[in-house]
Amino acid sequence: MKKKKHITKKKKTYIILCFEIILIVSLIIGIVLYIFSRINPVSRPAGQTIGESIEKQESMDKNRTENKIIVQGEKIETHPEKMEEETESEKESEENVGLPENTDETYKEGIKYIEPQNEEEVVLAFAGDILFDDEYSIMASMKQRSNGIYDTISADLLEEMTSADIFMLNNEFTYTLRGEPTPEKQFTFRADPVEAEKLLDMGVDIVSLANNHAYDYGEISLLDSIDTLAAMQMPYVGAGRNLEEASRPFYFETEGMKIGILSSTQIERLDNPDTKGATENTAGVFRSWDGTLLYEKVEEVATQCDFLVVYVHWGSENTTELDWAQKEQARRLAESGADLVIGNHSHCLQGIEIIEGVPVFYSLGNFLFNSKTLDTCLVKATVKEGKISSLQFVPALQSGCKTKLLTGSEKTRVIEYMRTLSSGVQIDGNGFIYY
Repeated sequence: MKKKKHITKKKKTYIILCFEIILIVSLIIGIVLYIFSRINPVSRPAGQTIGESIEKQESMDKNRTENKIIVQGEKIETHPEKMEEETESEKESEENVGLPENTDETYKEGIKYIEPQNEEEVVLAFAGDILFDDEYSIMASMKQRSNGIYDTISADLLEEMTSADIFMLNNEFTYTLRGEPTPEKQFTFRADPVEAEKLLDMGVDIVSLANNHAYDYGEISLLDSIDTLAAMQMPYVGAGRNLEEASRPFYFETEGMKIGILSSTQIERLDNPDTKGATENTAGVFRSWDGTLLYEKVEEVATQCDFLVVYVHWGSENTTELDWAQKEQARRLAESGADLVIGNHSHCLQGIEIIEGVPVFYSLGNFLFNSKTLDTCLVKATVKEGKISSLQFVPALQSGCKTKLLTGSEKTRVIEYMRTLSSGVQIDGNGFIYY
């Protein structure tokens, strides 16, 4: 009996010993694998061996060294043989790695360097009002189309927009999901900030925020719009976090020419408007109902560039009749140093006038704004050596929540209509303007 007990006890001791050995071996293996993973961190899919993972990691490391590195969408060449020869100046430049090296992509401090298609001239294009608010017909219709903006603007018109060296329009709404609509205001507009990407699809290079809808959901909506545009490096004029920023010009500079753009709004013409004017310490638009500051800025900026565009929100809605404030301000802008004046706000086309050699387009109307059938246009100005060498009115039509370039008899009809609205200018059959 004692012998049987001894054998049973010996058997139990053996089993415990084996179990302890297994635990120790497992612990050692775990420690080794942990150390290995810390030295060579490899993420591998299920079923992939450690050896395969190491081989894949080495391949990825090699590719990162030998291939192109992507920095903010720009491809910058790197050469492994030069990695060890990095100079001190190159190390210092790492702080600026976020900025592309190509000058045509540089955007900082109110100036952008561009490389025009023709190095001796710059082609500018302008359009009127756009709206990306989901609750209105334009965006509702656009989102039902498989190709979005490309099914909304005709291909030939889009080509005119994207081929210009600088294309500008009026951003007649806010980019925000916050704030409350302005009390008792009939129409308040806002768009999801992600919709700002459509500006790039349209070939837009700069927008005006100087309008009576830039503050529709309060100060926060204007600030969100500014932040949205700034984040995508989309230049804007006519509004800002304070008056200094709101009245600041934006410059496009080429190898031999500097073009300045200013924007302001006369609307609304009240002492306490819904759309707040910027002050020294508060955000708002650059108001020019009293145009004194605008004229001073035009005089100042005109000395800082070779060609100056003033893009202004003025006049009365839904009429071709010009009011006295438009005419007075147009004259003063020409006298102050503007080289081209582009207007909007009326939601319809208004006439063209030449004041002391300065072309004034009083309103370009809606461009992509609502479902109404309305004549609209692009204005194209070719600038050479700081002067307009070619000026063209390009007829288009907004209809059924789409905008298209006009040809044939419809083109002729709109050009003839513009002739009736414009005195002192000649417009030929292709829309070229002579004065």
